[in-house]
Amino acid sequence: MTPLSQPIQSKLEDLCRAILAQPEIEQRRVEVDRFMINDDARSQYVRVSEQGEHLHHRQMQGLQPSEAEIVAFEEQRESLLNNPVARNFLDAQEMLQGIHESINRFVGKTLELGRLPEAADLDGGCGQGCGCHHNH
Repeated sequence: MTPLSQPIQSKLEDLCRAILAQPEIEQRRVEVDRFMINDDARSQYVRVSEQGEHLHHRQMQGLQPSEAEIVAFEEQRESLLNNPVARNFLDAQEMLQGIHESINRFVGKTLELGRLPEAADLDGGCGQGCGCHHNH
């Protein structure tokens, strides 16, 4: 990883402080912490994740999961989503991931364009020439 210059590092730290100072960020971090100390919710999450990976792996091999496997997975998934600690964790992870992606996209566009991106620059996928074949 290329080291950042002191001015960039300082601004990056300012940005991170500003992010952490947002009340909704602190609340989401609390939800993640609650999940991490709740053994039942974590175990339930791991079981659903492992079952989902197993079903995905079977599909990648061209094997169709049985109806019983699909029903069992959906029941476990529904139970997980009905667990408030797990649901809050999943919502928190989604929000934090969204912020992470937004920041990465903004910085990436800034480097690509050589200026701060405008709203129009950020709309419509990843940009021209990215190789993802979106129609612009």
